[in-house]
Amino acid sequence: MSTTHILGYPRIGKQRELKFALEAYWRGESSQQQLLEVGRTIRQKNWQVQQDSGQTWVTVGDFAWYDQVLNTSLLLGNIPERHQVDNLNLDSMFAIARGQQSCACNHAASDMSKWFNTNYHYIVPEFSESSCFSLQWQQLFDEIEEALALGHAVKPVILGPVSYLYLGKNDDAATAGFQRLSLLPQLLKVYREIFQKMAALGVEWVQLDEPVLGLELEPQWQEALLDAYRTRISPTKLLLTSYFADVLDNADVIKQLAVDGLHLDLSAAPEQLQQVLTWLPEKWVLSAGIINGRNVWRANLPDLIERYRSLKVRLGERLWLASSCSLLHSPLDLDNEDGLGDAKYRLAFAQQKLTELQLLDDAISGDADALRLSRQYSAALQTLNKKTNSALQRRLDQLNPEQRQRKLTFIKRQAIQQQSLQLPLLPTTTIGSFPQTDQIRRQRREYRVGTLSQVDYDAALAKHIADAIKRQEKLGLDVLVHGEAERNDMVEYFAELLDGFIVSRFAWVQSYGSRCVKPAIIVDDIERSKPLTIEWTHYAQSLTTKPVKGMLTGPVTILTWSFAREDLSRAEIAEQIALALNDEVNELQQAGIKVIQIDEPAIREGMPLKRSQWESYLDWAVSAFKLSAASAKPETQIHTHMCYSEFNDIMPAVAALDADVLTIETSRSAMSLLQAFEHFAYPNQIGPGVYDIHSPNIPSVAEIKNLIDKAAQWIPLQRLWVNPDCGLKTRNWQETEAALENMVLATKELRVNWPKGLAL
Repeated sequence: MSTTHILGYPRIGKQRELKFALEAYWRGESSQQQLLEVGRTIRQKNWQVQQDSGQTWVTVGDFAWYDQVLNTSLLLGNIPERHQVDNLNLDSMFAIARGQQSCACNHAASDMSKWFNTNYHYIVPEFSESSCFSLQWQQLFDEIEEALALGHAVKPVILGPVSYLYLGKNDDAATAGFQRLSLLPQLLKVYREIFQKMAALGVEWVQLDEPVLGLELEPQWQEALLDAYRTRISPTKLLLTSYFADVLDNADVIKQLAVDGLHLDLSAAPEQLQQVLTWLPEKWVLSAGIINGRNVWRANLPDLIERYRSLKVRLGERLWLASSCSLLHSPLDLDNEDGLGDAKYRLAFAQQKLTELQLLDDAISGDADALRLSRQYSAALQTLNKKTNSALQRRLDQLNPEQRQRKLTFIKRQAIQQQSLQLPLLPTTTIGSFPQTDQIRRQRREYRVGTLSQVDYDAALAKHIADAIKRQEKLGLDVLVHGEAERNDMVEYFAELLDGFIVSRFAWVQSYGSRCVKPAIIVDDIERSKPLTIEWTHYAQSLTTKPVKGMLTGPVTILTWSFAREDLSRAEIAEQIALALNDEVNELQQAGIKVIQIDEPAIREGMPLKRSQWESYLDWAVSAFKLSAASAKPETQIHTHMCYSEFNDIMPAVAALDADVLTIETSRSAMSLLQAFEHFAYPNQIGPGVYDIHSPNIPSVAEIKNLIDKAAQWIPLQRLWVNPDCGLKTRNWQETEAALENMVLATKELRVNWPKGLAL
């Protein structure tokens, strides 16, 4: 038998127990001891299911109360100065992640960013010349002892020092010219202490995650890897781990490192294996990540067995079999589902992937029963749908270039739209959603199980939408939204209405903290056979004379935040979705909707890790967005929204989307993300977020005015909008109205006083 292991396991619990425990604790409805007990139960269940499935090691250190990168920051004692306390505790962690609550000093939350090309958000570490590191947070060691006491063979996982520095940012107090890599020597001292402490606990192997190995690293970062690992750093054995891409660009560095094994993501990049085998040191373990941790389709086990049987003969015990990446990115357990029909037999969630991994190992090792079972297990894959909708394909093929983009330039459209909309200087709006109250969620549940009739549910939705419109008019917002009371999720809602998707009941995946999403599954060609949003948007518009935005999720985001079929390219799937949205845009404007927002928060995260592959991706991503908006008349104002994205490298592509208004999340970075616009003349209008909707803090009028002032340093005043960072579904109405009231007041004051005291 080979060694089998996974790189990490979902930590939310089968019924999202961690989510509900966290939120109850944050609301003051439960004690810290109750929260700790929920975490302990989830961890121990996760370890037991790994052991029961036959894994050689259980992975320890993948559990986080909010985020594993934040765990690393606390472990290393790297705490932002504004959050320094005498004794670190859970409340310290949550203050860094969510902002300091009930604090007049407004200790802002740390920035969040996307974990490489996934929808998982991590808390960005902050560095300055004064940064110092020391071993402080004991959670990792406590959990190692906890697992060992239960009789498990453990393999701890820790984020490596080079990736940790790479994923961070210089804090606001950092000296000009400060380089984060200058901190590596002192950081390595703490890592040595960590490894020594793990060795003292009896740990044999450590999974050392350096996901930056999948990037096309600049020379100084490659040199940093050599500085970190050229000599042995740990008394334990180290499995150097990377995922999401091949490591070939850094091969010359990797083979010089004093580690004991290498993990490859052979699901994302199977082609790298043969080249790696030509230089893999003869004593190193090779961990082959061949069970896809980022999709939900069953593995083709007979094919994998055929491909890796010879590798087993070649490497023997040096071959480990593994998930491609952490199963954090997969739903937990397919057995929870009862409404997926025949598609269920083609799927594998995290727990089923453990079974796949063990079947694969047994069959490669020559077990005849396992080989037979693997053939049966994979038989359902033969039913995977092929592209058969010839009418849809003909329609796409027949689109001419003029039908794939707006007909007038932005400059011409802007004049027409201003005449139509009559908006003031610094127009105010929100991003789309309003609080999903307990009442809304309860009514949705009752409707789904049949205890609330269609008539009564529609009446309830109408009441919520009317309430949202009334509140916005009272606040004085300029462009309104209907609040999305009818929507469970910005992707799932569309997946339920478009042909070609199936939607699960319990396939939750963590996005950040207590926030979980439930990606839809694309099983067939995608078409719009009925209107998606027109009824409720039109109703909302009928209640007010102010413009109400039609709210759509963009083609790249629907694709990226779904589990995609694997027999079509991502570009082909995105184009199908875009055509469906094109039809919806056309009907929305025919229904009198003058402003339509097509959200693309995932366009940055959908990019390949390799810079050399960006152009191809951006070409089809931009093309899909432009097709989705191409039916809009010149007087129809198209907005788009993007989340937690670094724009510097893709500004031409962002501009090429040709949205009339771009809204982005910038408040946590104090508008520093807008520096991307300093060297690029972004041609259209932009709404940088002026307050952080992920924090319960209520921004003051002065704070919002300060952020708008900063934004005006990069964006001409005539093209500047004012809005929150993102949608408000996770906030309550009290927080929402207080924050929006201050936002509107700040804007009104600036409209009057701008020329007297603030920069233009």
